[in-house]
Amino acid sequence: MADAAGTDQLVSAFAADYMEKLFFFCLKKTGSPEEAEDLASDITVNILAGLRSGTVPAHFPAWVWRIAKNRYSAWAAQKRRRSEAVSDADMTETAVPDDAPIEDALIREEDLKLLRRELAFISRDYRDIVVAYYIDNRKVDDIAKALNLPRGTVLSKLFRIREKLKEGMCMAREFGVMSYKPEDVGFIMNGMTGRFGEPWSIISRALCKNILLAAYRNPSTAEELAMELGVALPYMEDELRGLTASTLLKKNGSKFETNIFIVSAKGQEKIYANLRAITPALTEIIINLTEHQAASYDENGYKWHEGYQPYEDMKWARLMRTVDNIYFSVIEGKNNGASNNPGRYGRTRRPNGGEWDLLGLEEYRGQRPAFVGLHGCIDTPEYEPFINFAQYKFAYRDIQSKTPDHLLYEQAKALAAIARKDITGVPDKVLGELVDYGYLKKTGDTYVPTFMVVFTNKIGELSDLQKAEQEKLLSKARAIIESHYQYCREVIYGEIPAFLKDDLYQINHAVSNVMAPRGAVLEEALAAGYISYAENDERRMLGAYLYL
Repeated sequence: MADAAGTDQLVSAFAADYMEKLFFFCLKKTGSPEEAEDLASDITVNILAGLRSGTVPAHFPAWVWRIAKNRYSAWAAQKRRRSEAVSDADMTETAVPDDAPIEDALIREEDLKLLRRELAFISRDYRDIVVAYYIDNRKVDDIAKALNLPRGTVLSKLFRIREKLKEGMCMAREFGVMSYKPEDVGFIMNGMTGRFGEPWSIISRALCKNILLAAYRNPSTAEELAMELGVALPYMEDELRGLTASTLLKKNGSKFETNIFIVSAKGQEKIYANLRAITPALTEIIINLTEHQAASYDENGYKWHEGYQPYEDMKWARLMRTVDNIYFSVIEGKNNGASNNPGRYGRTRRPNGGEWDLLGLEEYRGQRPAFVGLHGCIDTPEYEPFINFAQYKFAYRDIQSKTPDHLLYEQAKALAAIARKDITGVPDKVLGELVDYGYLKKTGDTYVPTFMVVFTNKIGELSDLQKAEQEKLLSKARAIIESHYQYCREVIYGEIPAFLKDDLYQINHAVSNVMAPRGAVLEEALAAGYISYAENDERRMLGAYLYL
């Protein structure tokens, strides 16, 4: 027998050296923090009871671990008996009587926590029946009546789900990496959003981004996606319905597939490296083209702009338009695929009046050119003429934030009217908005544009010599863009998933939007000093133009 002092020393030694080790032993054995705590407590109680009874172990560590292993064996045997009770529960009319007590078979107090966990992974077809029977303890006849199902169907579903519940309750669930480490995805959209702001209203959410990414890398069932993202199946099913209805996902049998292309970070790294290699030569030619055109117009005496903006500021829009003219001439010749359902603007028709196409980009932390978008006016009525107003939106030094994302058609129409010096019927409210945005300045009763305005009928033909020089420069620029296009296509096709391999439109759209020549040329032109933008620069109208 040990004296009180000796017992206290053993208890202190146990508390100091074994409590944490025992918990991790239990966690490894059970796979559940909650069960590990219960088992560790049971082991501790037995050890302390032995010590308080006067036991003096000859070899204390071996004695502690022998008790731990014995208590774990007892715990595992008890859990196995519970599992066998589930397995033996015959969910037929005979074995699942309507008056079965809640303690029978699966529904024991110690199993409720596990059962509730498993309900998160049961599909909707079974979930309501399982909850009603096992959680709410309702009779089969009542369930059948409430769900408007034949009694036999209810019994059949209970029988079929038994093994799935048993298997799930006995396993340690392991969620996928995305459950604790969600990834970010960027997007490039072309076209017009739907009336509820689709797709941006959907793809701005982290859960939707990661569903699209998971189903892109590996077409998956709803249950598999729920496990990968660590989301209960009822919530996952709702998200999948929304993504499928918006055409961002498609269902192929029981598996969901992402219906857009997502360029990998590794793919972007290759593409941007190639772009950096070609940009110096391309930018030099683009600048020469831009300046040759302006010099030719001036030499021929053409009034090719209205003088509302300094030439140095006009360079921003003119440089980007030169890039675009070459870029579009290349992709129009290369891309022979078309949308299966083109809308008014040549984009894919979507639900809720949207006409858009989307490209996803995995998060990439390496060097990439500043993004340059092109925004115009929205909500153009079908019966109204197109107004060729737009503004390049430069992510460089956040220039894009100085002007609104888009102008309304009424506002663009007012700009055209002012450029034509006829503002009859233009609402004062619209004029005030355009002044506030910076597109107009008011002097007395007169409104004047502050950006590049060009009347195309004031520009005549170039001479043969001018055309020859222009074509020589264009040919060189096209050759560089074509080489980059081909490189991008090889990268895209090399990583596109099997379920999108035959979707030529998606491939073309991905290649066209990942090439990124605008931003690369912009940064090279800034580095070369062709254009400039100081840190405290207040200019807002860079990149804006109106062609009439």
